[in-house]
Amino acid sequence: MATYNAGHYDVIVVGAGHAGVEAALASSRRGAKTLMLTLNLDMVAFMPCNPSIGGPAKGIVVREIDALGGEMAKTIDKTYIQMRLLNTGKGPAVRALRAQADKHLYIQEMKEVLENEQNLTLRQGMVNELIVEDDVCKGVITETGGAYYADSVIVTTGTFMRSRVIIGDLSYESGPNNQRSSSKLAQNIEDLGLDIVRFKTGTPMRVNSHSIDYSKTEIQPGDEEPRAFSYETTEFITDQIPCWLTYTNEFTHKIINDNLSLSAMYSGMIEGTGPRYCPSVEDKIVRFHDKPRHQVFLEPEGRNTEEVYVQGLSTSLPEYVQHEMIKTVPGLENAEIMRAGYAIEYDAVVPTQLWPTLETKKISGLFTAGQINGTSGYEEAGAQGLMAGINAASKVLGKEPVILDRSQAYIGVLIDDLVTKGTNEPYRLLTSRAEHRLLLRHDNADLRLTDIGYEIGMISEERYSRYQEKKSLIEAEKKRLESVILKPEDEVQAVIEQAGGTLLKDAIRASDLLKRPEMKYHMVSQLTSPETKLPEDVEEQVEIQIKYAGYIAKSMQQVEKMRRMEGKKIPDNIDYDAIHGLAFEAKDHLKEVRPLSLGQASRISGVNPADVNILMIYLEQGKIARVES
Repeated sequence: MATYNAGHYDVIVVGAGHAGVEAALASSRRGAKTLMLTLNLDMVAFMPCNPSIGGPAKGIVVREIDALGGEMAKTIDKTYIQMRLLNTGKGPAVRALRAQADKHLYIQEMKEVLENEQNLTLRQGMVNELIVEDDVCKGVITETGGAYYADSVIVTTGTFMRSRVIIGDLSYESGPNNQRSSSKLAQNIEDLGLDIVRFKTGTPMRVNSHSIDYSKTEIQPGDEEPRAFSYETTEFITDQIPCWLTYTNEFTHKIINDNLSLSAMYSGMIEGTGPRYCPSVEDKIVRFHDKPRHQVFLEPEGRNTEEVYVQGLSTSLPEYVQHEMIKTVPGLENAEIMRAGYAIEYDAVVPTQLWPTLETKKISGLFTAGQINGTSGYEEAGAQGLMAGINAASKVLGKEPVILDRSQAYIGVLIDDLVTKGTNEPYRLLTSRAEHRLLLRHDNADLRLTDIGYEIGMISEERYSRYQEKKSLIEAEKKRLESVILKPEDEVQAVIEQAGGTLLKDAIRASDLLKRPEMKYHMVSQLTSPETKLPEDVEEQVEIQIKYAGYIAKSMQQVEKMRRMEGKKIPDNIDYDAIHGLAFEAKDHLKEVRPLSLGQASRISGVNPADVNILMIYLEQGKIARVES
């Protein structure tokens, strides 16, 4: 097909899922003229699987996206049907928000934001090919012949690359929700020399709400207390819709076991590796055969639809088996399946081929973000899209790249894990992946990242002023509590006794009293007579920072040690083969990842502490052999 010059942009974003929208908004907000190309403009930020945002670790990522100037938090705050703060009975390091989304309203809100963003052009079209000359990406070509040129291209194709839907022994080319598959672009990327891996994910059936007997299920309401992901949200949705909980049983498990050979998971139909932390119901029955039941959550997909997402029954069993299986679950005996569950296989790029900026090492100017990088989840995708958009714009505008380290953000943990360690299955972010999770809390994302968002021009002056005022109030109140001395008087003893604490024998600083596990800020505050009532988020910060000061200080010591390692930079073209004493395995992995620092090198699988020490001595000697480019 003949091509025509369709225009020149600073940045082109291919795809409009959760990675694509954040990438396009970040790029345009940084001042880069940006084009977004997508298969279907009615499907921007679509949720093909669970209609929810947040959860453990993931909810913290959404707040981090917001603190850096991204959009996901604002959009879910306008469109949720239910909001809950998880792990409230545990420490602050593992608390996180989770919201059920109105998936259709979420699309509408996000599309409106995109349409009204300056410097951003939206266009519907299938990208078939990247324009690459001398290992530099210079644009894209669509199936209709449009040649769009740009200085940076971000590919965010999600699970659409050579995607294949599988239900039992039925298989056909398709992306999620019967959208078109992107086959030619997948082949083009492979032909350009990037390594590809085959992954798999899946989704459960959707049922008609009218056919559910909710009296046999347990209600799961949202929190009564107003909550929000975004630090800018001031209006809260109060008319929440509950979710419902039920369980599988021995009858469900028998049907699954009797039909395992028909499941694409076990029949050999599926080649790709599935997500460990979001298994199909067949996989759960096999792996956890000792469990008599598994949770099944019934989650409404929106306010103006009767479709209910059946979380916990993700499956690739034949459709007729799905009908049999679901009728064994209490409350779903008469359930009408509106959409069958299915598995989907797709191509992903091996993420160790990326720099921490998410630019590919092989092709300059080409960035990838989202599930194409081997991750699972909307939040992980949005975070990568945001950082790819920031860095693609930085490259075009001649600005410094933005790379978050593991102590600054879960986003830093996510990207470092991908580009340094890679992944052999769809990667899901977990709190256990972060070694500094006491520092990376739900409550302090703004304190960690707003300064960066402001420096790169994605946080407004008004918002930054409010943020600075909050920081000042926190520090002032901490100093005030350190200066107030409480004596063992009747009023003080009464408050302590009511909290179940040990009575005072001597005078104590108010801040030291607050460090006691049973004491809360409001208890100590009533004994110290503050001049004004502080905002709730300020009170929360004061309590956490004082109560966990010792642990936070120890974590910061570990961070400083890590940063010293990160400060020892490794030249990009170092010749690892010339370093005597390095293990052969270490040389192979170092050449593959090409770490930017000694710290990153220490986190590469197959590189042991002895290799790191040899590398450090080699760098300190300054006699560095380099590979000729």
